[in-house]
Amino acid sequence: MKAREFLMKRSTPRSFLFLAAMGMVAFAAGLEKEMRPNIIWIVAEDICPDLSCYGHPLIKTPNLDQLATEGVRYTHAFSTSPVCSPTRSAFFTGMYQTSIGAHHHRSHMNDGYMLPDGVGLLSDYFREAGYFTLLMGPKQKTDFNFQVSSPVFDAVDGEFGGSMGAYHHGAVNVSVFDGPAWKQYPGDLPFFAQINFSETHRTFINDPAHPIDPNQVVVPPYYPNEPLVRSDWSLYLETIQVLDQQIGQLMADVKARDLDKNTIVLFFGDHGRPMLRGKQWLYDGGIHVPLIVRWPGHLNPGTVSDELVSLIDLAPTSLSLAGIDVPVHMEGQVFLGVKKAQARTYIFAARDRCDETDDRIRCVRDKQFKYVRNFYPERPYTQFNAYKKLQYPVLTLMQVRHAQGN
Repeated sequence: MKAREFLMKRSTPRSFLFLAAMGMVAFAAGLEKEMRPNIIWIVAEDICPDLSCYGHPLIKTPNLDQLATEGVRYTHAFSTSPVCSPTRSAFFTGMYQTSIGAHHHRSHMNDGYMLPDGVGLLSDYFREAGYFTLLMGPKQKTDFNFQVSSPVFDAVDGEFGGSMGAYHHGAVNVSVFDGPAWKQYPGDLPFFAQINFSETHRTFINDPAHPIDPNQVVVPPYYPNEPLVRSDWSLYLETIQVLDQQIGQLMADVKARDLDKNTIVLFFGDHGRPMLRGKQWLYDGGIHVPLIVRWPGHLNPGTVSDELVSLIDLAPTSLSLAGIDVPVHMEGQVFLGVKKAQARTYIFAARDRCDETDDRIRCVRDKQFKYVRNFYPERPYTQFNAYKKLQYPVLTLMQVRHAQGN
């Protein structure tokens, strides 16, 4: 039986979903307003845990380090895919992209494909429970591999899926709370906001205030140790420093508006770094992401957790922290905040078609070992991909070195 057929056979009847939604509203309405936390997802594109709070010796990320000292830093968080649209389809539904037919990168953006019956978006569950939902930031990104029949969020900065003209790539000292989405927020409801930052998505950005010397960069052993490689890597690290400045501005605004005391902040990457053997590959460089959760008065500050977390766990955990019943069909697990939180033994990830490059790879990982299965072993990992050919200088360098026999 196909995965989609299986999912549709086991999906919850619409009548039950309606009653469950009413139950969510009734439950949420019974809570005092000040007890219902706001929730902010800060999503960074194309980033591994290459932060100073994770032990990187060269990078300066004081704002994310501060966020970690105020919350919980997870060392074993992983995406379900090494590329953006499948992993976003997964973490915004709490379902593996392979379960909902969204596993091929940008495959259903224009062909009318809809989610299977009974599967909803995280923002829908928050809205049904009385939350106001916002998509904010310099680049508003959902990038789902399916069509939606109604607005995903109550308010969006700029044009949906696009970028707000008042912002620019790498801008600092620009508040997302000055954007049009926040101006629509009524103020008397708890809110769920997704704020997307694209700085670490190529092309990279210099940080002239804190330059990183390429000669001090230690490149992984699977790269040639050459000036081009070290320069590319150092520029990636500088870009993270620019991202850190953005996060600092955002958190300063959250505190200045007195939102921080009753707001849960989750910072995470959508998938791994945009490097050869990283993005679009199932090695840890493609799926290992930073995850920091801050909730003053509820989480022990400065905690470090080695618990395994999958990004599909973020949706059910966010609902649970807000006091909203988690839909039974969600495949993610609640990992925080309740006694019934489940500890993972394994995380799973999948890579399928990326852009014009067909492939099918799966992996399973625990805290120590990873098993990777290639379903097309005759195809090279470096089969042609226009994005990587144009954006990854190290790929061309290694192809030249290979042709030269060295």
